[in-house]
Amino acid sequence: MLNFCTLFNSLYLTRGVAMYNSLEATCPDFHLYIFAFDDQACQTLQTLRLSKATIIPLSSFEDERLLQIKETRTPGEYCWTCTPATIEYCLDTYQLPSCTYIDADLLFYKNPAVLLEEMGQQSVLITEHRYTPEYDQAATSGKYCVQFVAFKNNAAGRKVLTDWKEDCFEWCYARFEDGKFGDQKYLDSWTTRYDCIHELNHTGGGVAPWNVQQYSFTADKNMVTGIETSSGKQFDLIFYHYHDYKYCIANGCFLGHYRLTEHNLKIVYKPYILALEKVAAQLQNAGCNGTFHELQDIHRLRKSLRRMYKFYIRGHIGNHYRRSYITR
Repeated sequence: MLNFCTLFNSLYLTRGVAMYNSLEATCPDFHLYIFAFDDQACQTLQTLRLSKATIIPLSSFEDERLLQIKETRTPGEYCWTCTPATIEYCLDTYQLPSCTYIDADLLFYKNPAVLLEEMGQQSVLITEHRYTPEYDQAATSGKYCVQFVAFKNNAAGRKVLTDWKEDCFEWCYARFEDGKFGDQKYLDSWTTRYDCIHELNHTGGGVAPWNVQQYSFTADKNMVTGIETSSGKQFDLIFYHYHDYKYCIANGCFLGHYRLTEHNLKIVYKPYILALEKVAAQLQNAGCNGTFHELQDIHRLRKSLRRMYKFYIRGHIGNHYRRSYITR
């Protein structure tokens, strides 16, 4: 069985449930431990009765040390601070042989077991950003992305995990400072600091808006195949990281500040929007009422006829899109 953990609050709940649903569709034998970061998320997730998930409220997870740290961090920084602690909690509480932390804004297209099999005898798996040169932020945000990080429950894996947790507890902020950034820049030193680290080779693990420009895709039903344009290397898309996707007013969405093609929208973003719509129906059918995502404004949409024309008739203003434009 593959064991995963993730964390999110109620404003990220639709994304987290879409991620869970994608695991159910692609991974026959898994369990997801979800750390619910507010009461509404906890109550809603319990109502949904996800058969392959365990819902962990903050009251069970937070100890006195975390509660003291919580007062010094923003909500986002606190989530980052808690990432290694959630993995440690799962390994200790449920006596798991291994656990993989996954971000809630991933969508799986194929069984991630192939990624974990790469580890072999190594104890920790990390994934590179693989930035497109024009978006390279490795110097400030790190070479590696805390999106899919696996730890075996052995001495070597636990050493790395404990060190990471202590690093994050001491300093984890949303700024670059003294070679650090959030929970993420710490990973840069792991390959030289430890001898148990495996860097993921599979190109299909970690496709994201900051590197999607390097690939072309074809879709067949629910399977997506990618080709690295520089080398012609073919790969199966295992998961896509929908970083910076935001819900907007007027049934819109924001797709971040990265260059995306119409082909990207149809092959990669359409399935995500449909998956989120499925979750909305799932919540409604379960009688779950509330706000389960943010709702951002679109600058000057209501005041500019030109912007209204671009959004409602042409379908988008920059990277603000009508969701129906993408799913049509």
